[in-house]
Amino acid sequence: MNDIIPRVLVVDDEADLRELLVITLGRMKLEATAADSLAAAQRLLDRDTFHLCLTDMNLGDGSGLQLIRYAAEKAPDLPIAVLTAFGNMETATEAMKLGAYDFIAKPVSLDRLRQLIQDGLGISRHGATDSSSGEGDGLIGQSSAMQHLRRQIRKLARSQAPIYISGESGSGKEKVARLIHTLGPRGEHPFVAVNCGAIPSELMESEFFGHRKGSFTGAVEDRKGLFREADGGTLFLDEVADLPLHMQVKLLRAIQEKTVRPVGESREFSVNLRILCATHKDLSEEMQAGRFRQDLYYRLNVIEAHVPPLRERLDDVPALVDHILSRLGIAWDTTPPTLGDGTLAALREYPFPGNVRELENVLERAMTLCDGNVIEPAHLRLPSQASSGDAPSQGGSRDPALPLEEYLQDIERQEILKALDATHWNRTAAAKKLGMTFRSLRYRLKKLALDQEEEEGSA
Repeated sequence: MNDIIPRVLVVDDEADLRELLVITLGRMKLEATAADSLAAAQRLLDRDTFHLCLTDMNLGDGSGLQLIRYAAEKAPDLPIAVLTAFGNMETATEAMKLGAYDFIAKPVSLDRLRQLIQDGLGISRHGATDSSSGEGDGLIGQSSAMQHLRRQIRKLARSQAPIYISGESGSGKEKVARLIHTLGPRGEHPFVAVNCGAIPSELMESEFFGHRKGSFTGAVEDRKGLFREADGGTLFLDEVADLPLHMQVKLLRAIQEKTVRPVGESREFSVNLRILCATHKDLSEEMQAGRFRQDLYYRLNVIEAHVPPLRERLDDVPALVDHILSRLGIAWDTTPPTLGDGTLAALREYPFPGNVRELENVLERAMTLCDGNVIEPAHLRLPSQASSGDAPSQGGSRDPALPLEEYLQDIERQEILKALDATHWNRTAAAKKLGMTFRSLRYRLKKLALDQEEEEGSA
């Protein structure tokens, strides 16, 4: 498309608005073709090829939704944006669910219109070069659930619609968000991820929208804020259900107006970004309970992508194990271990409430505890093993109030401390006793925050 003038189909039954759109496109050095009805637009789609379509929702003889459905059959790669009445979010949401990449509300802002057109042409250019092969996408596994997720991600990457990524903790929601960003037209621009539950309530507005130097105690320099840092790219709001209600109001306004005002600043800044969000909670239940605003829920949850839990794709466990062990081998500068008889079967029978993140922790601990280069079932220290007496006692039964991940790390910490105590904190000897390299032990000490205890023991 670099060597030709992009062609844009404009569909509107109002002559004045249709003319405004055609003039704006002409000033952008684009070739505009106008249609005043649904039937006329359908005839043009049958006959010609376009790189972008702008359509009003009300077309006299039909609707923009009908045109979107028709284009999905005749020109499935055509980016479509819709013009809708101000405040009619239900119609705009329905259009994006059907495949429209974005919408603009009337009365039309020319700056917003130009940005909408540029975004659409970016999708068209990206679609022309994207092989969509599915190879090298970073998702591990070929189960039917993962194949479905891959297809959905490829489709969602072309849109600019807000995406709500649902799934349990540890299932890989941020990885999916990054992939949607990378495969889309914004892939070369910033991807900014934020855990909404990790920001103190009193600092949220500053973190999201920025602040001016001196606007409050501790504001020692100007700060752009997450929205402006993600300008041109994607902002991923993880654990969005943890946002307090007062911040939900400000977030909704920023998304709708596409502007932000830093704390202590008198002017607003325009931002052009895509919003992706995720939470392990049921967002609809949070809304019904009054903890999440209904208007924000419908603005963020335009399209939902569900990341399946590991227990629903246990066929992917062997591929995940190979991938994780290979990555750990590189990080620890050692040959990845193999699995002993029964180890893979034990992993496939375990439900993994902590999903892929728990599998990673289990394998990291097993590499630390195994003797030699073979991981046996006992090295996994799965809760069922600990309760059945297959594993050495760790000083009593598990505290049910302790999160599983912390419990497993505590077991690992105790094993390493035993080896260090037995070798008088000689790390080389302790690594040998634990059956790992010196480098891998150093890595574990740092991850488990044992560096300080190590210094005290050496002293």
